[in-house]
Amino acid sequence: VQLVESGGGLVQPGGSLRLSCAASRNIFSIYVMGWYRQAPGKQRELVATITNGGSTSYKDAVKGRFTISRDNANNTMYLQMNSLKPEDTAVYYCYARLSVVSNNYWGQGTQVTVSS
Repeated sequence: VQLVESGGGLVQPGGSLRLSCAASRNIFSIYVMGWYRQAPGKQRELVATITNGGSTSYKDAVKGRFTISRDNANNTMYLQMNSLKPEDTAVYYCYARLSVVSNNYWGQGTQVTVSS
């Protein structure tokens, strides 16, 4: 499966962005999809996940501000990011794991910069 992210950019603190992750195949049965991010000089960290049953989980630092969702009809996953902070600045990567035992598929990443 190929994944293509979009929606990144430069935004002021307190602003919003919506990231999209378009898949090359039907995502209805994909076990879990999610978003990681990597800031300069830091390790990649898990931000949010969503299962094929619709269960979601979030990194504590983004709870209440970010919302992950998936549109099975359009084979796209989203990350709505509100109340953005400078510490949210990173390259955001979407991933998909087809089953419990499969490897992750990755997108190419999209840059999010939060700065005044």
